[in-house]
Amino acid sequence: MNVSQNHLLLVLILVPLLGSVGVVALRANPGTAKLAALGVALVELVLTAVTWFSYSVSAAAGGTRFQLVFDVPWIPAFGTRITLGVDGIALVMIALTAVLVPIVMGSSWADKLPEGRTAAGFYALLLATQSTLVGVFAATDVFLFYVFFEAMLIPMYFLIGRFGGADVRSADASLSPKRQYAAVKFFLYSLLGGLIMLGSVIGLYVVSADRLPGGGTFAWADLQAMAATVPESVQIWLFLGFFVAFAIKAPLVPLHTWLPDAGAEAPIGAGVLLVGVLDKVATFGFLRYCLPLFPAASKSLAPLVLVLAVVGIIYAALLAVGQDDMKRFVSYTSVAHFGFIALGIFAFSTQAFSGAVLYMVNHGITTGMLFIAVGMVIARGGSRLVSDYGGLSAVTPALAGAFLISGLASLALPGTNSFVSEFLVLIGSYPREPVYTIIATVGIIFAALYVLWVYQRVFQGPLRGNAVMASVSGPGSVQSPTAALTGTGRAKSSFTDLDPREVAVLAPLVALVFLLGFFPGPVLDVINPSVVSTMQEVGLADPVQGVAR
Repeated sequence: MNVSQNHLLLVLILVPLLGSVGVVALRANPGTAKLAALGVALVELVLTAVTWFSYSVSAAAGGTRFQLVFDVPWIPAFGTRITLGVDGIALVMIALTAVLVPIVMGSSWADKLPEGRTAAGFYALLLATQSTLVGVFAATDVFLFYVFFEAMLIPMYFLIGRFGGADVRSADASLSPKRQYAAVKFFLYSLLGGLIMLGSVIGLYVVSADRLPGGGTFAWADLQAMAATVPESVQIWLFLGFFVAFAIKAPLVPLHTWLPDAGAEAPIGAGVLLVGVLDKVATFGFLRYCLPLFPAASKSLAPLVLVLAVVGIIYAALLAVGQDDMKRFVSYTSVAHFGFIALGIFAFSTQAFSGAVLYMVNHGITTGMLFIAVGMVIARGGSRLVSDYGGLSAVTPALAGAFLISGLASLALPGTNSFVSEFLVLIGSYPREPVYTIIATVGIIFAALYVLWVYQRVFQGPLRGNAVMASVSGPGSVQSPTAALTGTGRAKSSFTDLDPREVAVLAPLVALVFLLGFFPGPVLDVINPSVVSTMQEVGLADPVQGVAR
């Protein structure tokens, strides 16, 4: 492996971080700042492609756990190192981040910002978020992971608290921006989970100091090697510290209440990263830390996690059905989907593991697309409420089509990307956990209900609410800024169909929905060796023979 490959992961962290600093320096010129940020995101995408093709699937299948390793001392007195490396699971999550960030930037190009806020600040925070996310997925030192885990809260806090709520132009007090409340709630929940995890991180160091000849360490490989020698009672306490932090971040019911508020108040671009990638840090943490480092505790506490997972699937789906706020609707669908991912992880089979990891990728694509489509509706109508719209397909047929595709992918229609991952989770989970799997399938029925119900109310039927004002000029050319409020509409609206920029934003996501729906093999080939390694580290026999292909 040459020097450039050894430094690839470090470069992937530094490029968006340094780019964010450079973008801030351009705050006096918003257009230049946007172009510079997009340029940095595209460079990061190219570097991620180089990283993808530098990763060897055959080496991973041969037992190499981490590749493209970068390792230098950090704080020798405490046994910490800046150690980076990727397995197949981390690689696909870094790739998902690299794909979504430029799309998010494109979708946010014409967004109205709160008074006193600059485009340079917004785009710089997006790049800073990307940098910390890459660090979380690439870190193979537990303490370094913790640092990135906490650091990623900071840019997202400012994205919600400083830039949220600007998409609502309504006289209705119930829709007044509550971005500060949502930002603080998000930060405090996540910080509390992080502090609890810190206790387990310190506990791991103390345990390793007693059991390893070289003394205390935070190195993932050394900690995993000693995992089998740690008493189950100790593992349970350490597991719980990590689990609480990840359960909040995922989020799993009943620790989910921050997400609907944060998702509703976040600007669309930040919301896409929040539900598309940031929350996946938790399910990634289950696979990278909870299962390999605490195998006995993972097996003992799996029934508890499975109960939370299936309760979350049903409970969140029921709440999604009743939502009138479209952004909260998307947030609740995410809570339900995370239940499926948790089910796949704690069912302990290679097929369920593969399905869960693929679900993490596909959920980021489909929910990101759904969030962006919702944002395009809100940008035109000035309201987040489903009840303020109706019959939009008559005036915005392309937008209606994009919303429908993202919705059908979200409910896992065969032929879309989510179907493959959800199918793998269910067939992989059933042999070991048939009862939980059967209960989870009820969530699929609810998914069809809440997705199609929202689509029908917003896009089908007669024109009503804000859409009535769009009926004068006909499809694709509606602009009535002087029209009086009509029906239940609470905001003046300006309706046009998708413009070229919006088509360019949605087209890659549509392509990925169908490409991964029909050809998931290349991604599964990258995932599977790491899934097999994780299964071996847990130490359970696989109830399902073979891995997904």
